[in-house]
Amino acid sequence: MNLLAYIGLVIIGFTFLVKGADWFVEGTSGIASKMGIPQLVIGLTIVAMGTSAPEAAVSITSAFKGSADIAVGNVLGSNILNILVILGITSIITPLLLQNSTIRYEIPFMIFVTIVFGIVGLNNYILGWLASAILLFLFIVYLAYLYYMSKKGFIDSEENNSKSEQRMFKLIILSIIGVVLIIIGSNFAVDGATGLARVFGVSERVIGLTIVALGTSLPELVTSVTAALKNKADIAIGNIVGSNVFNILFVIGISSAITPVPYQSAFFFDTVVAVLSAVLLYLLILNRDHQLKRWGGVLMLIIYAGYLVYLL
Repeated sequence: MNLLAYIGLVIIGFTFLVKGADWFVEGTSGIASKMGIPQLVIGLTIVAMGTSAPEAAVSITSAFKGSADIAVGNVLGSNILNILVILGITSIITPLLLQNSTIRYEIPFMIFVTIVFGIVGLNNYILGWLASAILLFLFIVYLAYLYYMSKKGFIDSEENNSKSEQRMFKLIILSIIGVVLIIIGSNFAVDGATGLARVFGVSERVIGLTIVALGTSLPELVTSVTAALKNKADIAIGNIVGSNVFNILFVIGISSAITPVPYQSAFFFDTVVAVLSAVLLYLLILNRDHQLKRWGGVLMLIIYAGYLVYLL
């Protein structure tokens, strides 16, 4: 296959992933609502996991196809890009106000789980059953925290009552089509990405950290920028932090449970960058207004540009 064919595979794959995740969330959350499952539970589980579906599908598919560098690079690259690029762009559009719980608990927890990820990765440089057990345990703890905070009214849960008004048959079809698109899209994206790595002579790690990470982060990018344009960007940081936690605990936790995922030594540097990006975010919002201001967003974009130059 030639260069254009690989690029076409990547574009088609990302398109299928984004649309598939959207339909999967709409269908499954609607079915859950019709079954009487509270919107609170739906928001904290199905909707939250659905936003990580592209990362999960690509990482699991990569692991199965022996392209584990894309699996790990996808998660680390997405987390770095979510903070430095997505929040950087969004905060330039409008300053981002943080909730108290995000400052006190969620950002510190994101930093903590990223450090844990690096530690378990350095254990024989394999993410196996032990890493999976640790990450999935922390994932359950995180879900319990979200449930408790939502019950207490400290954070909002996803609600969309219109979904429950659709016919069950349509919701089932949407769910099935969503899953099919996610599976097909992940295969296309991984095949295209590995092909591009061969064509350009770069490692799958770099492809995973850049092209694949950007593609699987498209839902977060569109959501955050749209929210900023509608002057509803106060929840953008919370959503990004939640997505980053899900990427590490759920995506890597599930991937390493299915098959051992190699963690090459070069990924330790990227893990450090992910940790420092989160620490930078935390420092930038420790001001009187608890806001990520425009100058902070510019700084984050400059730092990401430097990281990208280093990779390439």
